Amino acid sequence: MNTKSAMIAICGRPNVGKSTLTNTLVGEKVAIVSNKPQTTRNRICGILDRGETQFVFMDTPGFHKPRTKLGDYMVSVVENSVSDVDVCLLLVEPIANIGPQEEALIARFAELGVPAILVINKIDEVEDKEQLLAVIAAYNRAFAFDAIIPISAKTGEGVEDLLKSCESYAVESPWFFPEGMSSDQPERQVIAEIIREKMLWNLEKEIPHGTAVEITRFSERDNGIVDVEATIYCEKASHKGIIIGKGGQMLKKISTQARADCERFMGTKVYLQTWIKVKENWRDSDFLVRNFGYTDQ
Repeated sequence: MNTKSAMIAICGRPNVGKSTLTNTLVGEKVAIVSNKPQTTRNRICGILDRGETQFVFMDTPGFHKPRTKLGDYMVSVVENSVSDVDVCLLLVEPIANIGPQEEALIARFAELGVPAILVINKIDEVEDKEQLLAVIAAYNRAFAFDAIIPISAKTGEGVEDLLKSCESYAVESPWFFPEGMSSDQPERQVIAEIIREKMLWNLEKEIPHGTAVEITRFSERDNGIVDVEATIYCEKASHKGIIIGKGGQMLKKISTQARADCERFMGTKVYLQTWIKVKENWRDSDFLVRNFGYTDQ
């Protein structure tokens, strides 16, 4: 079989649905999802083998104006991710106004000469489909996109059309990853991200954005059961109390939900223990940002 591959970067502003689209394209959950912006911090590769072609979808952090060292890192991940791919997918909401984040990404496409597809997401929320024509016209004036494809990452509508369009960018080459692999993330990293996702869903306001998760123990018993110990770092002592909750109920809820997802991911029983520690202002420390795994890839 003559194998082909396509490296595809998925980029856009925070909370536009990049991780949901990555999961939908791959057919399983490889990136965490929440209703809060800036959920994704690292570049995550979702992998889909289809026929002779291997698609490698790079889910990038939301492109935003950084306010911390962690934010600087997240923006650099996006800028680096779009520099060496076969095609970029600019994911936008069905709004005719082009924001500064989209303008900056379009300028990056033009600077690098990288082909780009405009993907208009959340069309399931649009009652009057003619509204999409104004969105298409606005972006057509801004950049010569190779294609414009309306989709719903949530329902899957239009995703097959998007895949067919991506296939045209595949080039003959060996596959980058072993057959059947769905993500490039190590198991420890996926489990840390699952725990962080549950905090994003259960905690209010800025608290989950000030957390990091470190897996301090990951071991498998002879019977296949996996033991995991995780330390959750937060920026303030007051945040620690909120994460633990009254009588430890919030931490128990987060851990229970995370364990269920970890067991689905690992395909075996998981014993999960979690602790909370305070590291003040870690997001503004180059050392701690690197220490928690946010390093240039």
